[in-house]
Amino acid sequence: MFQPTSDGNGGSGGGGTLGNGYHHGGGSGGGHLTGHRLRRGCRGRSRDHGGGSNPRVSQQQQEKEKAPPPCTDFDVAYFHSYAHLGIHEEMIKDRVRTETYRNAIFQHRDRIAGKVVVDVGCGTGILSIFCAQAGARRVYAVDASDIAVQANEVIKANNLSDTIIVLHGRVEDVEIEDKVDVIVSEWMGYMLLYESMLGSVITARDRWLKPGGLILPSYATLYMAPISHPDRYGESIDFWRNVYGIDMSVMMPLAKQCAFEEPSVETISGENVLTWPHVVKHVDCCTITIHELETVSTRFKFKSMMRAPFHGFVFWFDVEFGVPAINSSDSNAPPAFVEAPDNQVTDTSQRKKRANPNEALVLSTAPEEPPTHWQQTLIYFYDPIEVEQDQLIEGSVTLTQSKENPRFMNIHLEYASGGRSFVKESVMR
Repeated sequence: MFQPTSDGNGGSGGGGTLGNGYHHGGGSGGGHLTGHRLRRGCRGRSRDHGGGSNPRVSQQQQEKEKAPPPCTDFDVAYFHSYAHLGIHEEMIKDRVRTETYRNAIFQHRDRIAGKVVVDVGCGTGILSIFCAQAGARRVYAVDASDIAVQANEVIKANNLSDTIIVLHGRVEDVEIEDKVDVIVSEWMGYMLLYESMLGSVITARDRWLKPGGLILPSYATLYMAPISHPDRYGESIDFWRNVYGIDMSVMMPLAKQCAFEEPSVETISGENVLTWPHVVKHVDCCTITIHELETVSTRFKFKSMMRAPFHGFVFWFDVEFGVPAINSSDSNAPPAFVEAPDNQVTDTSQRKKRANPNEALVLSTAPEEPPTHWQQTLIYFYDPIEVEQDQLIEGSVTLTQSKENPRFMNIHLEYASGGRSFVKESVMR
């Protein structure tokens, strides 16, 4: 559901020290959007502050740099929403999330001890503290939300002010003198890309990360699959057929619109999933660009493993911490659909192989895994489609950052099965 992030106020400029390692930078505060978790940090074009020894060259380079993107009213609202402690409490109480991050940080202690770390969207500062406990020489905890004020107090209370410096501002605006060895961030939104916080991690990477530096998490993969969920459909729609003995079925079209017009964040089980999943997008945090996040599109083919009503699609994600990924095929090759050993049709063009799967520390939000605060994201149809075992379901999905607010996501689904074709459009806001 919600993600750790910062909240905030408006405010800009400056870089004055407010006490005990706490610095207020430019930018506005931030938070969550109503009804969904929003993430920290404004997205924006990255800047290269490369340092060379020639001040004249450095000055010329800086003059060529574009100013960071302005902080919009949407960004201010986003940051402000993360100022509320309840959002951070829910995220911290998500033990799958928090313990996996802690384990990942200590698993990479050899890359963190004695090094400089940036925590992008530090929230309450818990990941920064884990990094300090793992031996980091310096941690810059960056957050545009007013939660940064509380983070600084937490850090002082734990006698870590000599190690952790809280920077209250956007990643695009704050200044860090050091080049950094490690970036840590809990940037994932619903459906992985909702909230666009990955853009802030990319900006931090391009501004500060040393060549060969570590980003945690290092990789992320967004999946989708068809689902059957008759209980949910019955609770929301079939309920109107008989309401205390009264036929209220005329309400069903409105009920379908209210229940299924927009994506739904909820928890399902692996038993609801009709097929093996399809990879929508694989993200390498070391190489992905902000431009790549503006539109994500893929074609899919599924083969139903059972006869059942097909109610919609489910989306979930995994993130991996520090395990190299190797492309199993040319990334420029066209999608290739092949029959997997289990007869599940799978898109192999985006598949990755782990160098050593036993080394992968993975945080998964899959339906069959222990639940997290992200749950799963479901896109329901207004009317289910009856599918037979081995029946093909094929089509495409396009995820686009909203022009109204880049933190929102437009979802365009085209799908066909049993000789019928459909289109479903929705907005995650």
